[in-house]
Amino acid sequence: MSALALAVRDSNTMLRRNLLHAWRYPSATLNLLLTPIMLLLLFVYIFGDVMSAGIGGGGADRSEYIAYIVPGILMMTVGSTVIGAAVYISMDMSEGLIARFRTMAVYRSSVIIGHVVGSVLQCIASAVLVGAVGVAIGFRSTDATVLEWLAAFGLLVLFSLALTWIAVGMGMASPNPEAASNSAMPLILLPLISSAFIPADTMPGWFRPIAEYQPFTPAIETLRGLLLGTEIGNNGWIAIAWCVGLTVLGYRWSTAQFNRDPK
Repeated sequence: MSALALAVRDSNTMLRRNLLHAWRYPSATLNLLLTPIMLLLLFVYIFGDVMSAGIGGGGADRSEYIAYIVPGILMMTVGSTVIGAAVYISMDMSEGLIARFRTMAVYRSSVIIGHVVGSVLQCIASAVLVGAVGVAIGFRSTDATVLEWLAAFGLLVLFSLALTWIAVGMGMASPNPEAASNSAMPLILLPLISSAFIPADTMPGWFRPIAEYQPFTPAIETLRGLLLGTEIGNNGWIAIAWCVGLTVLGYRWSTAQFNRDPK
């Protein structure tokens, strides 16, 4: 069997293992999903009128705020879902499964690839579920073309891949699953200080650079532009650059930790 065929076979086996684990123990994924869904409902039905009046500068219009906030919540869903990858791979490390896999005749990187692909699939499924909740409460994207929908889907996949590699690196660097969950918390907190809920240019001057120069804001603005037809500007290229950079960083970090000799 060729090296490529071996890598595909073993990676597929590890992917099935991780998906079965997520299917049999769905509580972790559901808990991570509750945060973006609750924030979506909270900001729409409790703060929606006030927030829409502040953003639009006119009368209160909750439907406008639904259109504004849903793209941000979708990106926040990706950030919260990938925490599961950090926890699961930390569990494999702490329980000795990674050390066991190192001694078996399997393609070495297949263990990590299985976690990464499984996490990306869960991110997309979670984003679809949150998007369905958004549509149920009034979100509409009538101006987006088929090409823009495909670009939005590609952005979600690329962003999920980038954050998953970072989460895998965090999980492998953590001594236990609890520490992995805590170390990955910035992936939930960063969207809160981005343009997900209010425009970055309405924030205080000293705080604005924090919101602008982070990966979530350009990704959210790009997704918002694709779905709603708003101005994207340079945000698209910046979002892609963030995704590529985080993917390379997370990949090198994760593989370096996986390949080092166990203590």
